[in-house]
Amino acid sequence: MQKRVSALRNRSGLAARRRFWSFLIVPTLLGFLIATPAFSQAVAEPVTIAPDALPGISVSAVIERGLQLESNQRWGEALSFYEEALRDYRGNDQLKSRHDVAKLHYSLGRRYHDNSFKQSVASLNRQQTLSLYSELLQKTNTHYVSTPPWRWLGERGARALDIALKDHDFIAANRLNVSAEQVEQLRREVFQLLARRPMNGSRDLVALASEVAQLVEARIGLPTSATVMEFVSAAASGLDDYSAYLTADQLREVYSQIEGNFVGLGVELKAEDGALLIVHVIPNSPAERAGILANDRIVAVDGKSTAEMSTDEAAAMLTGEEGTWVRVTAYSPGAQPRVLNVRREHVEVPSLEDVKILDAKDGIAYVRIPTFQKTTSRDLEAALWDLHRKGMRSLILDLRGNPGGLLTSSVEVADKFLTQGNIVSTRGRSAQEDFNYQAHYGGTWRVPLVVLIDGDSASASEIFAGAIKDNKRGRIVGTTSFGKGSVQGIFPLGYAGAGIRLTTAKFFSPSGREISLHGVEPDESIRLTAKPVEGELSNVQQHAKDAILELGLQAARNRDQAVLNRDVAR
Repeated sequence: MQKRVSALRNRSGLAARRRFWSFLIVPTLLGFLIATPAFSQAVAEPVTIAPDALPGISVSAVIERGLQLESNQRWGEALSFYEEALRDYRGNDQLKSRHDVAKLHYSLGRRYHDNSFKQSVASLNRQQTLSLYSELLQKTNTHYVSTPPWRWLGERGARALDIALKDHDFIAANRLNVSAEQVEQLRREVFQLLARRPMNGSRDLVALASEVAQLVEARIGLPTSATVMEFVSAAASGLDDYSAYLTADQLREVYSQIEGNFVGLGVELKAEDGALLIVHVIPNSPAERAGILANDRIVAVDGKSTAEMSTDEAAAMLTGEEGTWVRVTAYSPGAQPRVLNVRREHVEVPSLEDVKILDAKDGIAYVRIPTFQKTTSRDLEAALWDLHRKGMRSLILDLRGNPGGLLTSSVEVADKFLTQGNIVSTRGRSAQEDFNYQAHYGGTWRVPLVVLIDGDSASASEIFAGAIKDNKRGRIVGTTSFGKGSVQGIFPLGYAGAGIRLTTAKFFSPSGREISLHGVEPDESIRLTAKPVEGELSNVQQHAKDAILELGLQAARNRDQAVLNRDVAR
């Protein structure tokens, strides 16, 4: 069975933000943010937002900056940087090539800081690993949104292995003792083998991986499982920015994310200049109780500087068993560093935040939806009745920064405000992925509606905003949304408790508009012209948020007045 995720976000900035609600799947899921689960469920997969690239500069200058990040082995930051740059320079082959190199390095680092992955490499025998690869490729062939690029996937597996054989963590974990000369000779042999092998389908790729693994084991003693798992991971992540192999731990995290609860600190963060920037702190979380604030920078974990380790190393040190403690050094701009002890605990991620009457005089209610999870529709219904009793006459739904979540959840929420019409359509290579989600008359709220979005609103939040906009049910206010218009399914695999997240369909707004790359355009937009200097970006972003909210309030007052005038005219 397939779980459909309308995207959460592991943001396309795949690597940019992590939710350490409990763990580290980043991108997007550190509890980062990712998509969803095991009996293949539909997810609008989480997207992770990358730091801003530099607008108006040449491609060569962009690549030069990216290469600086690469040379410092800051692979997460490099990946996020290239992803954002590709939004400005779509289709540039040089950027796409560097992006893929960064992605391979970044994914390798994540895997070898994942205990469940290392255990699978150690425990799976040759036949089991090849069977795992075969199953992954067969599911790809059956469910992926387009015909799989078989040769590309096979060649990418060889490139992933080439990178791994020069990586310190990979070498240490697999107890290799090889010289640079041995690696170079092996590299030549592998790519010679690649050149003469057919790669026209899953069977060809399994045969290739088997032959490469046999060659590598004979030359340097690397176990077959370690070689084949590089082909496994490279095939899944080589399809697009959202498809990926999920280790057992990552798959469990995805399930937890859908349920809205984790064990962890309760923060969302991203790498920034050798530190971990706190993007968001979950209300009532261990992090909040310990005094960690949004926009803090974690510069040390258990006494070790974050500048001396990769993002994944730092993230791994923040995760741990429930009831254990971690010591972090955090500082806010302009203040002295603080050493804080934080207990890892069970964290309930609220499906709604800041439910309140924002303007009592005009009866303007406000609800922020941080992600679309399993309980969002139910929780929103209860919140709306509470706000109704308190005098709600119009409603602002804030989807800024919402990376997505469950497709069904966003559809259910949209259905609360629509009496009829299409909410969203999905289209895939398989006919079973083609579906039109329709609104129903019963239980509809008629309250005037304003929806706030920004460039970090992705996937499931774009489904909701697109449905409201195209059905002319409310005003969309803010900035153009992210543009993640695909649906992912999470499929369990038969070995190692692992799974694969596959893009199975694209989604289209009620007017038939494809969301991918374009996003949802607001009815009323705001654009900042200020160029923040180093260290002031968070202040500018906060100003933008306030300006969008003010514009939303104005729109809500106008809509409320229009409804009053219409009723008087009757």
